[in-house]
Amino acid sequence: MTVHTELRPAAPPEPPAAKPFWTPRRRDALVGWAFIAPQVLGFFLFVLGPLIAVIWYSFQSTNLLAGTTEFAGLENYEHLLDDPVMPSVARATVLFCVGLVVLNLSLALLLAVLLNQKLHGTTVFRTIFFSPVVVSLVAWTIAWNLMLQDNGSINAMLQAVGIDGPNWLRGENSAMISVIVVQVIKNVGLNMVLFLAALQGVPRSLLEAAELDGAGPWRRFRTITLPMISPTTLLTAIITVSGALHVFAQIQILTLGGPADSTNVLVFYFYQQAFGNHDFGYGAVLAVVLFVIIALLTTLQWRMRKRWVFYEA
Repeated sequence: MTVHTELRPAAPPEPPAAKPFWTPRRRDALVGWAFIAPQVLGFFLFVLGPLIAVIWYSFQSTNLLAGTTEFAGLENYEHLLDDPVMPSVARATVLFCVGLVVLNLSLALLLAVLLNQKLHGTTVFRTIFFSPVVVSLVAWTIAWNLMLQDNGSINAMLQAVGIDGPNWLRGENSAMISVIVVQVIKNVGLNMVLFLAALQGVPRSLLEAAELDGAGPWRRFRTITLPMISPTTLLTAIITVSGALHVFAQIQILTLGGPADSTNVLVFYFYQQAFGNHDFGYGAVLAVVLFVIIALLTTLQWRMRKRWVFYEA
């Protein structure tokens, strides 16, 4: 007996369900972009936009009286090479940066090491050393301007012990030293706190093991402590170098770049040219030079981290 089976055509497969547009991944991405949108917008408006404008102005010749702007090509950059004041400005900038960075970092590390000791009254001294950081920069500089005058309180104290102090802000050498010291005292507390936090993070077991092996205090500090706090040293170095190249208010209030351009650093010279002489084209060139110097120094420090930062491979 033969059984006949009827073949039925297979049912067409059901179309896959359409995926919703707002998947969890896309919602998370939208939330992320919403959070960073203010920062991105601010970067374009207040960083990238002004930077492009400065570069554009550096190729222009602006006449404020006539209200005209003409393309000047490389004339402003050629003027930079022929400017007779630039050697003095470069010398003052280098002296100020080197003096500030060396003195600030050395003093901050020394204070941090002293305050890291288990002694009575360290909390009071931490407050004293850090308090200038939160003081208004202008008020701080004005107070020091009064103290550094020929008849100021510093010379009065020196005279009380039989020393005839100079007019600190009128001598070419003493003016630069005074500006550096004022800036160091103002900001050394910040680096001190950073170094202090790094010192407190050094494992005591390593120091105790080195002491048991006969290593003295200086050897323990040089071979264990300094390598362990090298990331903080890198951070403070970058912050201090960048801050040294941006100093303006202290020069404006204390010396106005004098005497004989001995304290006329690059930032203040840029201000003089752009807003004093109303030469925006040449001022923009100086701003571009300052930007390039800061970028190169920061990149150099960052590239060298692998050689002297302990945590880098």
